[in-house]
Amino acid sequence: MQPDEFERSLASVKELYEDYTAFVGTRVLGYPKLLERLFIAFLAGGNVLLEGAPGLGKTTLAKTWAEFFGLGFSRVQFTPDLMPLDIIGSNLLEDGPNGRSFRFYRGPIFSNVVLGDEINRATPKTQSAFLEAMEEKRVTFLGEAHPLPDPFFVIATQNPIELEGTYPLPEAQIDRFFMKLVFSMPDFHALLGIMDMAATTKSGAAAGPERSSAAIASWRALSPHIAAPDGVRSYIARIVESSHPDRSPVDLVRRYVLYGASPRSAIALYSAAKTKAAMSGRPSASFDDVDDLLTDVAAHRVILNFEAEADGVGVGDVLDAVRAEVAKEFSLSRGRDRA
Repeated sequence: MQPDEFERSLASVKELYEDYTAFVGTRVLGYPKLLERLFIAFLAGGNVLLEGAPGLGKTTLAKTWAEFFGLGFSRVQFTPDLMPLDIIGSNLLEDGPNGRSFRFYRGPIFSNVVLGDEINRATPKTQSAFLEAMEEKRVTFLGEAHPLPDPFFVIATQNPIELEGTYPLPEAQIDRFFMKLVFSMPDFHALLGIMDMAATTKSGAAAGPERSSAAIASWRALSPHIAAPDGVRSYIARIVESSHPDRSPVDLVRRYVLYGASPRSAIALYSAAKTKAAMSGRPSASFDDVDDLLTDVAAHRVILNFEAEADGVGVGDVLDAVRAEVAKEFSLSRGRDRA
């Protein structure tokens, strides 16, 4: 990418993010950080898992998000009796001029933005079919591959595991998500705004400006061109390595971690840091970008043991300890990065 083109693209992504916060942020109140994370995940080409109790507005969030980008939207309500074919589609026998033949009818996963609502209410078989299609960005049915639309973005939601009737996602499936975010209860002032908005919102609200697939592709293509100093890259690698009990100098990790973050988390954190820099109008990722994104990108990939639960130690506590320990090693580089 030429320098002039890079500067224009950088300014375009920053402007896009400002428009995004103005549009979505006035329709989904009380979640500025979550909206930022969704934007980062989309531009980085990842998918997001939201955890929160029912009724907090996750469907409204996903619809508004798709509306801003002018993308197709579909919703899959996961239930215990939902089957894989209900999601990916199936062949139906049709009468035609040349006799009867099978035709593949696409399921709701064939959309740009897919809300997988309450994914942990479905059986493991259905969860696996959905997440494999999400990862591969295609559906294979009876040996024939059907590519999913581009762009393709999944916002999956799950109920807290304490609720009845849930099938916890296996660790290998959770690792497929770029980020896991907590959709918490909005605060007092946000609730007042939500009530006012519900009382005044009318059907047929203005949609966001139309955005072409080519424009979206160009925005998503910018992140790989964002620089990342060697110190930042090494910082990410050291954090991920130090999350493993057999390689960590951190006592909390050696005592409480069963499995550390996967290499996929290093890739995601690297990509997320560069994307955050791009949407901020900066040509280079920083240590602060990594610190800010670490928990949302890596926490769902670190598995604690039963002793951690008994002692009240959370994944956030472990990652904070890892970050603090690794930061000591990179104190000189961090100073140069901020200079």
